[in-house]
Amino acid sequence: MLKLKQQFDLQRDVVFDILRKEASVCRVKEYSEDVETRILNTERDGSVLYSWKGATGTTRIGKYDPYTKQNKLLYTFDKQVCVSSCSLNKEETLLAVSLAQNTSGQERLKPISRCLTLLIEIHPINNTKVLKAVDCRVKVQFLHQETEWKSALESHLLLFTEDGYVDLYHVLLSKQEGYRVVISNPERLSRAVERIIEDFCWVQWDGHTQRLYCLTRKDKFLLRCVQFYPNHSCNTVLELVLELPANAFRTVRFVSLGFDHYHVEKPEQELVRMRVFTNRLGSMCVCYSQLLKDKQELTYTVVLVHKDCSKRFRVCLGNDKPSQNSDQLHPLFIPIGYYILVYLQGYFLHCINTRQHEMLCHSLFLTGQDVNLGMQSQSDALTVMHKEDETSVCLLELACGSIHIAELSPAYLLQILRSDASPGCPSSRTDPLRLAALHCLLVLMGDDLKLELKIIEWLCDNMNIVESFDQIQEFILASLFRMGCEKSLRLDNVLPYSSVYEKKEVPACLEAVPGVCCTTELHIDPDFKGKAGRLHGFWSELQWNTERTKVLNAVPNSRYRTSDIQADWNKLRSESRASSHVNPLEENTKKVLSMVDTWCLEKKLVPLFQEEDHQQRAFIGLTVDKLREHLNRHLPQLGNRKIDSLVVNYVAKLLELIRHMLESAWLKNKLGPHVLCLTKKGGPSEWAVFHFMLRILESTQGLCLPLPPGYHTLFAVFAVRCLPHQTFLQYIDHGFLQLTETFVSRLMTDLDNSETNERLKFSILKKLSEPMEQKIYHMWDHPVSSGSISRDYVKTLLGKHTKNKGFGFTVRDKPDFRPEFLPLTYLAKMLSDIESQALNPFEERENVDARFVEESALMQTLIRLGFEEK
Repeated sequence: MLKLKQQFDLQRDVVFDILRKEASVCRVKEYSEDVETRILNTERDGSVLYSWKGATGTTRIGKYDPYTKQNKLLYTFDKQVCVSSCSLNKEETLLAVSLAQNTSGQERLKPISRCLTLLIEIHPINNTKVLKAVDCRVKVQFLHQETEWKSALESHLLLFTEDGYVDLYHVLLSKQEGYRVVISNPERLSRAVERIIEDFCWVQWDGHTQRLYCLTRKDKFLLRCVQFYPNHSCNTVLELVLELPANAFRTVRFVSLGFDHYHVEKPEQELVRMRVFTNRLGSMCVCYSQLLKDKQELTYTVVLVHKDCSKRFRVCLGNDKPSQNSDQLHPLFIPIGYYILVYLQGYFLHCINTRQHEMLCHSLFLTGQDVNLGMQSQSDALTVMHKEDETSVCLLELACGSIHIAELSPAYLLQILRSDASPGCPSSRTDPLRLAALHCLLVLMGDDLKLELKIIEWLCDNMNIVESFDQIQEFILASLFRMGCEKSLRLDNVLPYSSVYEKKEVPACLEAVPGVCCTTELHIDPDFKGKAGRLHGFWSELQWNTERTKVLNAVPNSRYRTSDIQADWNKLRSESRASSHVNPLEENTKKVLSMVDTWCLEKKLVPLFQEEDHQQRAFIGLTVDKLREHLNRHLPQLGNRKIDSLVVNYVAKLLELIRHMLESAWLKNKLGPHVLCLTKKGGPSEWAVFHFMLRILESTQGLCLPLPPGYHTLFAVFAVRCLPHQTFLQYIDHGFLQLTETFVSRLMTDLDNSETNERLKFSILKKLSEPMEQKIYHMWDHPVSSGSISRDYVKTLLGKHTKNKGFGFTVRDKPDFRPEFLPLTYLAKMLSDIESQALNPFEERENVDARFVEESALMQTLIRLGFEEK
């Protein structure tokens, strides 16, 4: 499930180096002695502090630099001691050490303290100052210095005691002889102490963000978050009440404060395991688990501070237990991206989506003996270490001394997508897995185009519609959600991320996940210290996200639904293109398409964005308009300029995503320019791309999303090549195919006038609007088109003649006149008007043979037209 990369191995990176150095000093055979080496702590820069017993019977402390791959000796004690806590300042001038005193044997009779805490000068090795000598455990941790070590003249040390208080030591330094850094006035060191926390029962240090989380209890458990700043001042920025059992912590718990090899908690003493995780974008999760020994189930809670809610999960462990005793185990909480992994080896792995948390089906839940992270140690023997790259995490196996960089395995998630439902695993079970795995992949993908190509290949290979969700719709919305929210959480509650919510009724298989139950509690009411605007950085973003979530949760339809645009789109299509509403929409479209053009300057495989396609241009502009209106209504604080940029970027990425899907399918099927030729029937490759384009069309129509200009033309080209003509016409009648001017003109010119093609062309002409029909007639070399052009020409010509000469149609229309043939109608009316204005010559001479005159005139007309000879 996890993709592991070993970053540090104690045996390889430290022990072999120590043995070589010991062998050179003691002149013994290389690798002959077993060095007892223990990891003590990891500092913010990734350096590993460790201790070992040297060949001369002394205890030494060293540092491994992950960047230079070098080991450095920091300090050597003159005897063997038990180092229980250790920390090194950034300048490597001071070393803080807590020693567990040996109280066995003869030492037991001496009046000594159980723990001795020292502050040691190591640049160069000089004096040692005793900070504490108490009968309880003490943890030490230096704060991070932002200044260059050569100019740093002070260090700041946190000291945690098992008695439940935290002190901050401000250590002033001075330089001597140009290179010696020593403590100034060491006798006054005990006075430069600041009490930070009192009466805590649980404490966690986050070295990367310089934050301290403490849990205190009076009437209720209160989580306090203390932020340390570059100037080493600190203040409490958040307090949160937690619902925990009264006896949750029988002893004080230290988290992320190094490793004490001489005091190991027994599993039964740890009733509650708790961790706090934050994300730089402004999310905070408090995770804790509780064992219920009377039932075969495990309960764990994830408090989503940024979502103003708490989710309590219950997982049934079942009767078939692994060899380990589940009653004494807690799950391991692992943060990767904005997922929290809850892992209990041999039982389950729950990947909780902390930004798409409304439904269980968007979080991946795996069970069974095969659930394994790929680590050698048991889940309770692993330690989570913070890492600056939040898409991965560092896991420490303390027993074997290995540190691994771990991230969710895309290969494993792809395997879940590609797995087919078997008789023992019906689709009702596999569909939620696929949906959750797809969202995991899209979150992890980032800018990995190779991984995106693999997902699109899966979409191409699995084009059968899944009843519970639409794969392409999920791919589009989740991808746009990730790209839109990758720099901020502020759009989390307003942008759509799943098509499940577009359904009138959510499928039953997606509403519940077998094996896990969830209870959601809203309004956890975190107490931010300080008025809005006084907090900075992460805490300001977290406060904004939390307060905005409260507001949006109280507003109906705060999350944008793409289908809500359908009524406006239908209305716009029925209106004239010359309406006043079209002009601002066209400006929106120009912004979107200009952004797409700047993104793709390379050669384009698929012929999109190469024609006007007025209908899609209006659709694009309307989408921008409606999404902008939604964001202005729910997030006015962002400002018009920011919202406009976000919306245009969102729609441009939508069009670019569809283009990328088509290009991936194009490459997968090895298509070239020849596929645009209408004279040849399509083969299997063309049919596969046509089917994929049809699925994209159905998915976007279901979500009411626009398509890139030129999509309908390309789709019609594949349709006429792959489908029988009758089926092709049915696709037009049912609205799947939209006849564009570009496509019809190519059809008329590229296809010959065989009987079959002629029949197809006539059928298409009947389905065109009148303006487009007149344009197409000019492109088709056919007697019918020539006749139509002639009629139009005579109609226009005579119309102009009427305006110029003053003739007009009178009301004396006769029912015998047929208006279909306009020249004859016009001539008859003109003659009728002339007749009414002149004398009838036949009335003056009664002996004129009118019948003879008519027959003579008809004969002369036939001769003039060439139908008769004289």
